[in-house]
Amino acid sequence: MLLNYIMIEALISSKTRIKLLLKFFLNSSNKSYLRGLETELGDSTNGIRLELNKLEEAGLLKTRINGNKKIFQADANHPLFDDIHNILLKFTGLDKVIEKVIENLGQLEHVFLVGKLAKGLSSDVIDLVFIGDIDKNYLFSVVQKVEVNLNKKIRFVSYLNSEYNEEKFSKNYPDFLLLWSK
Repeated sequence: MLLNYIMIEALISSKTRIKLLLKFFLNSSNKSYLRGLETELGDSTNGIRLELNKLEEAGLLKTRINGNKKIFQADANHPLFDDIHNILLKFTGLDKVIEKVIENLGQLEHVFLVGKLAKGLSSDVIDLVFIGDIDKNYLFSVVQKVEVNLNKKIRFVSYLNSEYNEEKFSKNYPDFLLLWSK
């Protein structure tokens, strides 16, 4: 993970910009406003405002006004959106999790990212939800190997298809990102 951070920092010198890209491009449904970002990211409003303006001018962020707040969100239709999203999946290690875990897992229907990373916040823990009739012993052994490779903790919950209820899921996990679906 440290090597990934050093590499992305070499490409993107602003730590605030890296945090904003994670916030908006890891999960395109994330929205926020300046003061909310100040609280979430722990950076100054001036630094955040400068980076938001650059991303908005580049067309990477779209905005709307809600009362006296300017709400920012990634423009998922931007030609570079998918590329930035994939770089962030690699940066966070989620690409490896998906690649290693999905093979031979059983009757998997969906994999969701939840928790801090789903909100676009940096985290040393990857929280995942698996839906389907899966081999939990295999999942546990693969997760242990991936944790060592990524130097990150992976927490997971699994539900059978019969236990999965979309409405209930949304209430339990208000911030989620669908990583994989059958």
